Amino acid sequence: MTQYMLSVHHAPDEDFSDIPEDEMQRIFKAVDDFNDEIRKAGHWVFAGGLKPIGDATVVDGRGDQPIVSDGPFAESKEYLGGFWIIEAADLDEALAIAARGSKACAGKVEVRPIDAA
Repeated sequence: MTQYMLSVHHAPDEDFSDIPEDEMQRIFKAVDDFNDEIRKAGHWVFAGGLKPIGDATVVDGRGDQPIVSDGPFAESKEYLGGFWIIEAADLDEALAIAARGSKACAGKVEVRPIDAA
């Protein structure tokens, strides 16, 4: 089995406070159900949602003293909002799992194999 990272991406201008509470609860339930599904099927390794991009801190420890700065590492059109690490037999199976995860979380999901080397 190969491990894959399924990453959920959001646009910086997405305002989740505009989503009605009942819709957010429906999404949370769908994600919980999806998580249960992949656990039962033996695909689950671990997963997590991330705090907003504004809560990020970057550490550059390459010099004599680490430099710590607030904010995201880079400005981009999208940012990582959460992820799953799964095990799947192949890319096709990982893509099928990602499609169900995308539907559950109502967002785009990127699939990348983890380099175990």
